[in-house]
Amino acid sequence: MAAAQSNRPLARWMAEHGMTAPELADAVNEALGQLTGRTGSTSERSVFRWLSGKTRWPQERQRLALEAVTGLPISHLGFVPRGKPSENAPAQPEEGSDVHRRQFLGAAASTAAAAIPIAPPASARPLHVGTADVIRLRQGIERLVALDDERGGQGLESVALAGAAEALDLQGQSATQRVRQRLFALATDYTAQAAWSRIDAGQLDGVEAHLERALTLAGLAQDSERAMQVWNLRAMLARQRQNYPEAVASAQAAQVTAVARRSPLHASLAHARTAVGLAHSGQARPALRHLARAEDALGKADLEQPRASWLVFYGPAELHSLTAILRDKIGHPAEAEAASHQALAALAPSYRRNRAHTTARLALAQLHQGEIEQACETSGRVFTIMAGTSLPGRMRQLIGDFQRDLIASAPPAVAHDWIDQYRTEWSGS
Repeated sequence: MAAAQSNRPLARWMAEHGMTAPELADAVNEALGQLTGRTGSTSERSVFRWLSGKTRWPQERQRLALEAVTGLPISHLGFVPRGKPSENAPAQPEEGSDVHRRQFLGAAASTAAAAIPIAPPASARPLHVGTADVIRLRQGIERLVALDDERGGQGLESVALAGAAEALDLQGQSATQRVRQRLFALATDYTAQAAWSRIDAGQLDGVEAHLERALTLAGLAQDSERAMQVWNLRAMLARQRQNYPEAVASAQAAQVTAVARRSPLHASLAHARTAVGLAHSGQARPALRHLARAEDALGKADLEQPRASWLVFYGPAELHSLTAILRDKIGHPAEAEAASHQALAALAPSYRRNRAHTTARLALAQLHQGEIEQACETSGRVFTIMAGTSLPGRMRQLIGDFQRDLIASAPPAVAHDWIDQYRTEWSGS
């Protein structure tokens, strides 16, 4: 008999959701309680048996509970029915399981299929808060991040603050210390998302208060990952305000967080932010040194490993995009154009806002090389990419930079033609 294989799909899901074996056991037991009225008896040892492959096909109720907790079919979690030769073979339902599944998933809908969370009435809130609540709130932040990737952060601030308020409100209920820390971490995520929503919209008033609150919550969560998330946003805010010394200092604070010291991916982002801040400060050589460190660290990172939702955007495409900003700022527009093309080639289709932003950067790099006709054509793609969605404020500012530089460098007739052509798209976007 072949040796049991480890259950990588389940392990991957747990890693992506930051869930330990005891927490998954608790979540399964809570979900079982919603179906049967009695909390289940799944243990940490049971989870380890699932992960090791020693238990390839849990009991039916546990399977249904796992589907409710994860929102995934049991076959997608690496489990295989008895007698199936391949661990990739789809699971076959047992007699009566469809009825049980409908009953169970209906009872556990708030766990498995919650949308962006809105705090329920006080009378409807649970007396005990557990892992299921953490999962539901995390699904909410993941939905916010997905919306931001698609169309930008505008309009998401109030929803994000509602999510943070719910996470903090649940602190008043009975919960373990581990769950309380996770709730603080989620409140940090939501508050940081609210801050980003204003940054992306170009509405910088009020961002500082959100970030100060988020940094406090990250401390309460004892979570260096969230602390770095906040310092990263502070660096972006400072650059938007043209306070470049603070942008550099914030990025350097991100560099010394515990997570950046142990994770090459986090270190790469922190060095890239430092590099961009230095470039805007007129310090080209230090900027290029930090860019090289960012590239070196990213080369050491395992990009297949699960990561927090706020960091999913960062990888080769984003580093190329930041490289384009840096190169253009220090007077290397040809290198900036090349980096922009690399970023666009590496960007996933879901990152529509990032694609539009990088396209605008490409147009600027072409304009700064005197390629006026090409730059005007490239800039028009921004409006095509974002068709049907208002341009985020930050992108509007970038298009404004393009228009200003176009007026300064192009023949008046060309600049006026561009303004006339895109005035409607810009003002109506």
